[in-house]
Amino acid sequence: QVQLVESGGGLVQPGGSLRLSCAASGFTFSRYAMSWYRQAPGKERELVATITSTGGSTNYADSVKGRFTISRDNAKNTVYLEMNSLKPEDTAVYYCNAHRVYGLVQYNYWGQGTQVTVSS
Repeated sequence: QVQLVESGGGLVQPGGSLRLSCAASGFTFSRYAMSWYRQAPGKERELVATITSTGGSTNYADSVKGRFTISRDNAKNTVYLEMNSLKPEDTAVYYCNAHRVYGLVQYNYWGQGTQVTVSS
């Protein structure tokens, strides 16, 4: 069955960095766009970054632009999120997402989430 397994979250001080990983299985990874979302306590889930199936194009939320980098390795079925210059407002549960549109049918798969806490 489809699995998205995330790792790399943790506690970091403001200005620090973390690298999140998401290992995918059970579907054709190279055909899916991949995204990272995050959800802070009491807030709605928001899109952080997206990368196309080939890795040829990326998009970022304004709040993380210039600080975060999304990348993927299709040979390893893995997507990454490099987070630098972290701020307290980056504190959230980060979720890995796989998305594909086939005609009018949409496929969405989600990871379990990994906690990122930015605090002194």
